[in-house]
Amino acid sequence: MPEEVLFKSETPQSREAIASYLRSVADKLDAGDPVTLTAGEQSVTMDPPAQPTFEVKAEREGPAEGPGELSIEFEIEWDEGDGGADAGGSGELTIE
Repeated sequence: MPEEVLFKSETPQSREAIASYLRSVADKLDAGDPVTLTAGEQSVTMDPPAQPTFEVKAEREGPAEGPGELSIEFEIEWDEGDGGADAGGSGELTIE
């Protein structure tokens, strides 16, 4: 299935600013509210179901030798029209 990007924002931010964005999303998820993303002229509102799939990845991209780019990625995924059925998993996640 082809991917359609509905919203994208990529800008350098301080660690504190990133934490603030993540807290805002966490508060919306906690309250069961939709999440609205806005940057400039683009905006999208998404309403995750009660049981979406939460994916966490730590990656290194680049050449096998030498420095590359490191990332921590958080994804909340669900099928359109899905109530968020449990997709299984690979054990309990902890983040310290």
